[in-house]
Amino acid sequence: QIEAAMRDGRYSKTSESQKHSLSELLERYEKTVFPHKPKLAKEYKRNFNWWNSQIGHLKLSEITTADITECKDRLASEMTNRNTLRTPATVNRYLAALSSAMNVAVKEWQWIEDNPVMRVSKMKEPRGRTRFLSDKERTDLLEACRNSKNTQLYIAVVLALSTGARRMELWSLNWSDVDLERGMIILKETKNGEIRSIPLKGHALELMKEHSKVRRLDTQLIFPSKINPQVPLDFRAPFEKALEEAAVQDFR
Repeated sequence: QIEAAMRDGRYSKTSESQKHSLSELLERYEKTVFPHKPKLAKEYKRNFNWWNSQIGHLKLSEITTADITECKDRLASEMTNRNTLRTPATVNRYLAALSSAMNVAVKEWQWIEDNPVMRVSKMKEPRGRTRFLSDKERTDLLEACRNSKNTQLYIAVVLALSTGARRMELWSLNWSDVDLERGMIILKETKNGEIRSIPLKGHALELMKEHSKVRRLDTQLIFPSKINPQVPLDFRAPFEKALEEAAVQDFR
């Protein structure tokens, strides 16, 4: 088994996972990642302290999905210092913090082969609750979107925040659905199937006017995929990364 692992490159990772504990992983993450993501530090530090108290002593090779699931259940059932239970959203944030550290250990440090948190199901959060961004969260999120490698993300997010439209309504927009002269957007792919119009103004309108000057001629889509211009661009991955960079939690 060792020879087979050495042949496919798994032996070094196995060796590292047996050498390092979760506590060491979290400590290295704090030292190397926190300085580049200060907005995450305060939230993640609190989460990391809890994980350290529960399974920090375990070697990475010993940590299983079952261990993390047990911890998730404990998070959801134990009382906090305020004598209240944690919400499902809070429990999911604890999982997200650990998962972020585990991902770095997989991709960059090669301490482990895969991320066991990825196989743990998230807690179901109540539907129908509207989450509004604070002024600071909005500013930080837009800054992260502006700095994203995805050059269209900033425009898409400004459009979403200024119009209140759902993401699929915006991703599937065609140029024929937008009247830049009158400042109007026609939404056809609405949740209830009805066509509705919404105003387009201010910074969002200016961005769309600039975006129209560099539009692709081989598609009607405003945000086409680079691989197939007839398919809308999927912003989920870059948007999730921007949320993480801006330390914005529990927002879709």
